[in-house]
Amino acid sequence: MKIGIIGVGAMGSVYAALLADVGRHDVWAIDTWQEHVDAINARGLRVEGASGDRTVKVKATTNAADVQGCDLVIIATKYDGVTPAAKAALAMAKSDAPILTIQNGLGSADKVAVVVGSKRIMVGVVGGFGASMKGPGHAHHNGMEFLRLGEMDGGMSDRLEAVAETWRSGSFKVLTFDDIHKMIWEKLICNTTYSGPCAMTGLRVGEVQANEHAWKIASACATEAFNVARAKGVKLDFNDPVAYVKAFGQKIPGARPSMLLDHMAGRPAEVDNINGAICREGAGVGVPTPVNDVVVALLRARESGFGAKA
Repeated sequence: MKIGIIGVGAMGSVYAALLADVGRHDVWAIDTWQEHVDAINARGLRVEGASGDRTVKVKATTNAADVQGCDLVIIATKYDGVTPAAKAALAMAKSDAPILTIQNGLGSADKVAVVVGSKRIMVGVVGGFGASMKGPGHAHHNGMEFLRLGEMDGGMSDRLEAVAETWRSGSFKVLTFDDIHKMIWEKLICNTTYSGPCAMTGLRVGEVQANEHAWKIASACATEAFNVARAKGVKLDFNDPVAYVKAFGQKIPGARPSMLLDHMAGRPAEVDNINGAICREGAGVGVPTPVNDVVVALLRARESGFGAKA
């Protein structure tokens, strides 16, 4: 299978390396970080952590036009890069090939659908990896939990199972769902718990749990997100949101969420589609989200100074 991966940051690097290491997939990595692309082409892509330590030969480029005729295109950019990635994916993929989008938060698939149509789209939800970049051509991940896949329009399909088998060939644990949107919300509740509070405090996931003040904020973020999901009619598989997000975090105590990593680098983070999404969706169903409101305001205030620092 020819696979194009657009956005080869920490998680995209894990996808690319493990899928390429199978030896029977033609994997292409597309990213705007020139130094990263150059390192991959020169030395291979190194991924270490929960899956072991490997350096894999992967074809990398900054120009999506270099890649044509893909059987599967994976969009692994951050939220603000989804629309241009969707346009690139449409040109890269065969006419009948699925386009799989995997992001944190809420709303990415809708942005891809505007470009390619919902029938082409599969949605992925990953959790418990805790990935970060160690440097150009070198990624690390703390865990390796499940990848959950589903058709954007719902239901099960032969192509969904075929894509799932492709991921399983790379040693990913994969589950398929006829309603992937429920899984998006379950992951969003976890993201909301740790992303904003970690970015504000500089603490890792386990440190947030261990700090009574940080955990008070994080658990309140989780509870508000849970209440919004319930008000929207999302059928979650748990009734105690605090216990759920605590169990999730205990699997990756040393992880720094991507929002914290962005702030450490002086970059704006995915505030609007994680904690900000809870505020937005809560307002739409009349559910107050005061803690997430404050978290979002503080994050945006902090980000307003990033340009001045540059």
